[in-house]
Amino acid sequence: MTVIALLRHGQTEWNRARRVQGRSDIPLNETGRAQAAAAAEALRGGEYTRITASPLLRAKETAEIIGQSLGLGEPALFDGLMERCYGEAEGMDVSTYWETYAGGKVVPGAETDDEVLARAVQTLIDIAAGGPEDEHVIAVAHGGLIRRVLEHASDGRYPLPNERIENGSQQIIEVTGSEFRVLSYVGV
Repeated sequence: MTVIALLRHGQTEWNRARRVQGRSDIPLNETGRAQAAAAAEALRGGEYTRITASPLLRAKETAEIIGQSLGLGEPALFDGLMERCYGEAEGMDVSTYWETYAGGKVVPGAETDDEVLARAVQTLIDIAAGGPEDEHVIAVAHGGLIRRVLEHASDGRYPLPNERIENGSQQIIEVTGSEFRVLSYVGV
């Protein structure tokens, strides 16, 4: 059994402007750096022994701030923790995205929910298998990926349809083999 704190990266200028980021490699802004520092304080005392992250700048920098604050060193980077590829929708204003692709329309070049979930689940299983039993690990990732993992781990109970995975928020899951369970969920 491994406890994993799934943490959404801090804010970027594209988050602030409500633009679809996907794989676009946008760095943290000052608010995002402050959110990362606050997340480190919230995680302090959680017996975390390792930190991992998506290699995208916003997640990597969030993990570096947390790792330094908690004495965990540099994060191990996992491509499987990257945000969903939104294809042609990347950079689009979020309201325009929903107007254009509502009702299940396929975004050209985008990953499907099933593809995101499959790689996220396998990556989290690999992270859990890479350490001792009963380890506590931090995994800095992205809102879309975290949403899919929570839906999977809770049989669809979390998050609710209109809830957001906020920048800097932590959702705690347990991974035992290929079984996932939500231990702590904070929705907005």
